[in-house]
Amino acid sequence: MVTCVTKMNIFVIRFSHFIRPIKFTYSQKASILKSHATKVNPNFVFFHNLNGARRTVKKIDDSIALSVGSAKAPILISFDGKLPPAATGSLEEVKGLQSDSWAKTPLSANFQLYLRLSKIRLTSLVVVTSMAGYAMAPASFDLTTFALCSVGTGLLAGASNSINQFFEVPFDAQMSRTRNRVLVKGMLTPLHAVSFATIAGVGGFAILNFGVNGIAAFLGLSNLILYTCIYTPMKRYSILNTWVGSVVGAIPPVMGWVACTGHVDTGAWILAALLYAWQFPHFNALSWNLRPDYSRAGYRMMAVTDPQLCRRVALRYTIGIAGISLLAPALGATDAWFALTSLPLNAYFTFLAWKFYKNSDSNSSRKLFRFSLLHLPLLMVLFLLSKKRWIFMEKDDYIKNTSKMPGVDTSSLINIFPLNASKSA
Repeated sequence: MVTCVTKMNIFVIRFSHFIRPIKFTYSQKASILKSHATKVNPNFVFFHNLNGARRTVKKIDDSIALSVGSAKAPILISFDGKLPPAATGSLEEVKGLQSDSWAKTPLSANFQLYLRLSKIRLTSLVVVTSMAGYAMAPASFDLTTFALCSVGTGLLAGASNSINQFFEVPFDAQMSRTRNRVLVKGMLTPLHAVSFATIAGVGGFAILNFGVNGIAAFLGLSNLILYTCIYTPMKRYSILNTWVGSVVGAIPPVMGWVACTGHVDTGAWILAALLYAWQFPHFNALSWNLRPDYSRAGYRMMAVTDPQLCRRVALRYTIGIAGISLLAPALGATDAWFALTSLPLNAYFTFLAWKFYKNSDSNSSRKLFRFSLLHLPLLMVLFLLSKKRWIFMEKDDYIKNTSKMPGVDTSSLINIFPLNASKSA
């Protein structure tokens, strides 16, 4: 019963925050439980006078303050960590003071805030992987298509991250890693965030559809839906969210490949498999040292709910990366040099995952995570250097020579989704 009421209160807070972003007042009927506030953070206590009576105000964290008083006292909620000044008077006088007591979000927000809203580092990584997919594709290089693919992918990734932050404000506020995000701190209103995500999402899809091809646009839109509507809510219900999130990370390089060649072939699947497998040692090592945060926010991650599985999965997928790298030349995606040159890199990655599996502590997880950041770009460079065809090859020759290569028939996709595929290679 307590859990249900708490979830209902969180929904009420978020919905009201969207309608009136900075200031609002509830009656006691909003039922913000004092026991819940004390359980989250019992150490931060304020006192506030209202009508001569002493009211206790529990500050849950740096971004949300809840006033819990008698049945007749209003509940004052702030999303920027500020409390109204002490007041002695009627309820009407307190309501009158509120308009001067709460800071307002400026209408013209700083550009840096939108970069933070889009998680610019994560968005940049997504763009880089799509650029890598374009560069690795065995077809001629077109600068205009390459630039449009990068911009469209970046806009869709930024829209996905913005929607993700909008949904997770109550949970981000409970994690030390995320409690300084712009929506949690009230630097941007939720209306700003939704508007930005809408413009970026529509713009990114249009750029990919009309500037690149329909398949790339379809993949980008699918990734946005997968990330915001499936992965984001699943984080609170099942550890399968990590597998879904890995699919999200594997799609951008395929978008770049499709933007260059116009179709999905064996090389695109190999590249997607490498990115998919890489997500597990990378994220499992990262989440290991963030277990207190994830547990406090209620996220069901492997590191929290099943630590043994977390370690095993990290090791399994590093071995999988080595196997996929050895398989790439046999499937015609690269030449034999890729299997040879990537072997030491993958072997050391597997060794660090083994150390993490045998002795799971902050040191071994941190080493695995840090090397994963180096492993991916090095592996992509080796893949690029081992590609069979380069930009000086004529596109017509490529189409003739690859007409018999196994691939995915995308005509049905174009018929179902009437997107623009006129610029396919």
